[in-house]
Amino acid sequence: MNAPLPTVLPSPLPFPTSAGWHTPVPHGHPARALLNTQAVRSRCEAVLAHVQAGESPFFRWNAAALAPTARYVADTVRQRYPTLEVGYHSRWRHFEAGGVDRWGALCRKHGLQGAEAVRTAIDLVIPSVLLDAGAGAAWRFEDLDHRMNLVRSEGLGVASLALFTQGALSDDETRPLRADAAALARITPARIAMAFQVAAHNPLVGLEGRAALLQRLGEVAAATPAVFGAPARLGHLYDYLLAHAEDGHIPAAFVLQTLLVALGPVWPGRIVVEGVSLGDTWHHPASPDGLVPFHKLTQWLSYSLLEPLEAGGLVVTGLDALTGLPEYRNGGLLIDSGLIALRDPALATTPLTVDRTEVVEWRALTVAALDRIADAVRAELDVDAARFPLARVLEGGTWAAGRRIAAERRPGGPPPLIIESDGTVF
Repeated sequence: MNAPLPTVLPSPLPFPTSAGWHTPVPHGHPARALLNTQAVRSRCEAVLAHVQAGESPFFRWNAAALAPTARYVADTVRQRYPTLEVGYHSRWRHFEAGGVDRWGALCRKHGLQGAEAVRTAIDLVIPSVLLDAGAGAAWRFEDLDHRMNLVRSEGLGVASLALFTQGALSDDETRPLRADAAALARITPARIAMAFQVAAHNPLVGLEGRAALLQRLGEVAAATPAVFGAPARLGHLYDYLLAHAEDGHIPAAFVLQTLLVALGPVWPGRIVVEGVSLGDTWHHPASPDGLVPFHKLTQWLSYSLLEPLEAGGLVVTGLDALTGLPEYRNGGLLIDSGLIALRDPALATTPLTVDRTEVVEWRALTVAALDRIADAVRAELDVDAARFPLARVLEGGTWAAGRRIAAERRPGGPPPLIIESDGTVF
């Protein structure tokens, strides 16, 4: 049995550093300014201003295309959700691929309910999100139970559910539906490959990178007992957030901040400022300090925690503090709709690594544009932000519209730019 969580939890959490876990970084530490969504928005706005001023060698901004793009997104929402009852943009939509309630069936089969169901949902969704980077056009997952052949995000979601239900992430064979730090730390590419049906004829992009992420996730969770308990289990994040809620309410920004700090060392070593890793943060000359943070997968995880936390009795407030997600469906929508245009068409046929300035700029434009598209989509649908927060615009929404327009433009629907992914960003 796991030891109980401490009744008094340290706040703020110690920041992850290159040397390990130490006392909280002082408020003046430069890393603090980049580990929040205000930093994401402000720096992405700076990049957009740079492009709007005609100073970018890569992209042009076409303001006249904003209204048609919003109409296309609104039309996509109406097609998919005629009553405008849209769920959150989250990993849970992928578990429902083909209209199958796989999570509900799992709960019924194993009698999951109450707080333990919430912890189990978090055990599932955190590793699943980390495994969600682009699969590549050649990979697919056969859901034998439901006779479905799934690709891309839906395939990855259902494959990660298979990995979880097989007990691959549990350190207790009598309790397979868990994600324990010890089991995560020893996961192998071969184990993931088996669950994900990887073979010579069915290759998965970034397999090694995915395994490394889960291994680091286990190591980091074990080093953070205040959040994940001891022995560490990912689902204890629920207990930590519950202890920090006020009258059952907790801000989305606090959820994200907790994840950014607690899971910071999970991400591969990239930019480090005075010993603190900045995660999904990259260089761009238009930013005031030359850095643009995105925290895409951590924000995707925050969105994906909304439903479990709400099921556990928490009210997550301030959802629009989170930003739009700078991934290839949302970003592809901008290019395919003409809201941004390539200055050099050859860029569309050039393989690009995620640290290239062109890719950083594309992602920054995506974040800034999504706020504008969201406002215009709400006007088209005659709904307000309270009913239709950004989390619903994305789901309804820009992500689906990006996929739809890609399929209209290119056979198989790949993104308009060729990204060389290592399985940890896109």
